[in-house]
Amino acid sequence: MDAEGVKKSAILLLSLGSDVAAEVCKYLSPKEVQRIGEEMAMIGGISREKMSEVLIDFHKLAGERTSIGADSAEYIKTLMTKALGEDKANNVLNRILKGSDTSGIEGLKWMDAPSVAELIRNEHPQIIATILVHLERDQASDILKCFSDTLRNDTMLRIATLDGIQPGALKELNDVMHNMMSGGNTMKESALGGIKVAADILNYMGATLEAATLEGVRAHDADLAQQILDNMFVFDNLMDVDNRGIQLLLREIPSESLIVALKGASQGLKDKFLENMSTRAREGLVDDMESKGPVRLSEVEAEQKEILKIVRRLSEEGLIAVSGKGEESYV
Repeated sequence: MDAEGVKKSAILLLSLGSDVAAEVCKYLSPKEVQRIGEEMAMIGGISREKMSEVLIDFHKLAGERTSIGADSAEYIKTLMTKALGEDKANNVLNRILKGSDTSGIEGLKWMDAPSVAELIRNEHPQIIATILVHLERDQASDILKCFSDTLRNDTMLRIATLDGIQPGALKELNDVMHNMMSGGNTMKESALGGIKVAADILNYMGATLEAATLEGVRAHDADLAQQILDNMFVFDNLMDVDNRGIQLLLREIPSESLIVALKGASQGLKDKFLENMSTRAREGLVDDMESKGPVRLSEVEAEQKEILKIVRRLSEEGLIAVSGKGEESYV
């Protein structure tokens, strides 16, 4: 969902009232609800012109169809594309037309990481790996942080070597989660593990746990650990993002976050950001960095991870091109 789509959706839901908005949110994913909710919380006063613009667009789109039930699938797709952005339209449409359920493994997406970790920590590492590859990468990373070193390393090894899951086994696993959570059995059909999934999950960990987990995998299989490392996208890889991508990223990053993150960056990466800023913004950033003083390494790493989350979102939306150390660059 692009930034404009999120903003329009937030304004629309605020105008609908809490009851109707709650019904709409039932058809959104946890991440979509979170992003729209955050935007709603940040919205202060909405100008009458902006509110009218959103409502007119929505009313115009709704008014294009007057025959209820006629080509409804196409209508809903058009509506969702307008409201949420094209990148999420198919996903939302599938949930609306085929039914939605937040039970089984899918229900874990609505739980906090410590609760999920407590729920699954006594399962076999292969089962845990199978569950985690069905979750968002940042949530899976947070869950792994709650495990012991041994369990975390073993699970990561199994994620990296997971090629696929038989449908029958997947249904059986979801049925187990259904019984544990008193839910249903709806879930993704083809989520897989593999080296890239392991690398994506590790990207969300702090530097200390990231290094320790890689060492744990390396002790078992040095070649596998290197393949995971080669597929990871780290802060220094932003040097490979083109100027247009950096400029887009600068519009998304809070200034305070950038100031702290660049404290631990190479001079080359600092220059890349500065070169893509206006003279006034560049001078302001340099002054702020100098006046900031020493910053703890843990704070720098935390802000860099937050920026990388934004990078991944923009990459998923097709707005910027990124690659890990072992991937081909874009030309």
